Amino acid sequence: MTGAGDSRRTRAGDAALQVSVNAEGTRAAIGREAAASLARQVLRAEGVRAAMVSITFVDETEMARLNWRHLRHRGPTDVITFALDPVPGAPVTGDVYICPAVARAHAAAHGVGVREETARLVVHGVLHVLGHEHPEDETRTASPMWAAQERYLRRYHGAARA
Repeated sequence: MTGAGDSRRTRAGDAALQVSVNAEGTRAAIGREAAASLARQVLRAEGVRAAMVSITFVDETEMARLNWRHLRHRGPTDVITFALDPVPGAPVTGDVYICPAVARAHAAAHGVGVREETARLVVHGVLHVLGHEHPEDETRTASPMWAAQERYLRRYHGAARA
């Protein structure tokens, strides 16, 4: 991982793939630049030429508030995504909210590392911004979206869960 003062090589088109990462009173298992880089890699792999995506790590209280306000579900969840409807010629635009505390619990439950699970949620959120969907039941892991998520996680983060 490069430090803040290091020069970074950028791929052509990265300027058009704007990804901002913020932490709202919580600490994530992967750094801001790592999360932004992972999101840009997925956007590129999906053929996106221009995007404005924000990724915000929030605590359980804030995630529970977002979950109730927008989805009418009680309690915190791992990731919530808001995508603007596509407009021809405009960048793909969306916001991804991730709760590191829920990611930690899911990582422990599935026997994977917290960094891997957090990276999985970054990929998952970006795919939702792009309009990918999955079933809400136990068949979600057999969905095309899940397969894409795990493929990108393997390719760009070096891990994947079946």
